[in-house]
Amino acid sequence: MQIGPYQLRNNVCVAPMAGVTDRPFRQLCKEMGAGYAVSEMAASNPRLWATDKSTRRTNHDGEMEPKAVQIAGADPQLLAEAARFNVGRGAQIIDINMGCPVKKVCNRWCGSALLRDEPLVAELLHAVVSAVNVPVTLKFRTGWDRDHKNALTIARIAEDSGIAMLTLHGRTRADGYKGDAEYDTIAAVKAAVRIPVVANGDIDSPQKAEYVLRYTGADAVMIGRAAQGRPWIFREIDHYLRTGTVLAPPTISEVRERMAQHLKAHYAFYGDYLGVRTARKHIAWYVRDLHEGELFRQQMNRIDDCATQLAAVDAFFESQLVLGDRLQYAPAAEPLAA
Repeated sequence: MQIGPYQLRNNVCVAPMAGVTDRPFRQLCKEMGAGYAVSEMAASNPRLWATDKSTRRTNHDGEMEPKAVQIAGADPQLLAEAARFNVGRGAQIIDINMGCPVKKVCNRWCGSALLRDEPLVAELLHAVVSAVNVPVTLKFRTGWDRDHKNALTIARIAEDSGIAMLTLHGRTRADGYKGDAEYDTIAAVKAAVRIPVVANGDIDSPQKAEYVLRYTGADAVMIGRAAQGRPWIFREIDHYLRTGTVLAPPTISEVRERMAQHLKAHYAFYGDYLGVRTARKHIAWYVRDLHEGELFRQQMNRIDDCATQLAAVDAFFESQLVLGDRLQYAPAAEPLAA
């Protein structure tokens, strides 16, 4: 799949997730097979750009290309200025967030709240596309609620505004993350526009990815929550889409190596004090559903220095060897019928 001048190595993407898709995690996902990743959401308010949080969110040093930054806001001038600022910091693609359902974002008339104002959507998209000389993409939802689905209208506005790619989450803003994502709207949007469309929502296995691509006709899939604690899902999906065969789970030795790599990069990125604390959620995701994982999570949350945390994680995964040399996963879902 192509985004502007950038040819992606495959059609398996990492979704932007606040507090999750920082630079160390994005880089790890790319190394584990993701063809594309988008940063955490960056604010359009220039008063926030110099904060440590915003600076980290727009840090792409050493990251595999293309480097994509997601921005959010409701003021066309500020959003355009934010796009220019991030391109100046190395962003090669700008993604606009009109998909976040979180109240603190929507209450500021940002994220998926914007879907209620189609003229403003057009103004925002035009302002950003006109402001930068890099591809601009849009991530959005099917509508405000199930009685007000306007994804087709938003998609046509986006295409007319010069948006280079659409990512559509198969839920409305009111749905949040409840219930099942629906793919009929994604299929309708794909049929209605000429630009690439990425399907997002509830894609948690290679078989589900293949089904969604086949059902919707989308050009790519985007993986969010299913990648938390399982960054190798990207190579599993890519391999299945290319070969139709399922990769074996990763070996314990590889997981230990990848965990050490991830945690060391995480500590270096955040510093020792913040690093050991923000790493806890990643570790909890890695060990969930594994033998004695919940007990380890509780013990690990009492550790407050990086070296001890790193050693404890390594020892935990070594303990998994009693069950075999590979991680023990639940059986993959059966392929879904179209």
